Amino acid sequence: MDLRVTKTDRAPAPVGPYSQAILAGDLVFCAGQLALDAQSGQLVGGDDVRAQTRRVLDNLAAVLVSADSSLDRVTKTTVFLADLADFQAMNEVYGERFGTHKPARSTVGAALLRGAKVEIECIAVRRNV
Repeated sequence: MDLRVTKTDRAPAPVGPYSQAILAGDLVFCAGQLALDAQSGQLVGGDDVRAQTRRVLDNLAAVLVSADSSLDRVTKTTVFLADLADFQAMNEVYGERFGTHKPARSTVGAALLRGAKVEIECIAVRRNV
């Protein structure tokens, strides 16, 4: 099976030796996204976990589109929270964005880079294989 890198300028560029996403057959493996602005690379949303979660999901959606997928084709997410007390606020935005589609999910407390409150990675199925 061939592995291919996919990338978009509508999401933040990687800041290390990793890819925004890897295509493996009909699957898309997305790297974790922070609430970074794609152009400036700066964290957006301040201390508001809801605003950060919205930006994180926007960034993931952009990466997925570049891989012929979308949020409604996500099969699994992992959510990393700097403070598990922010779970409810993150979960509200997460639920709004995914709607009736409910991917499998794990949520983990973690120290996050750049002062971020939330990071989300995902696995999705591609539309056109």
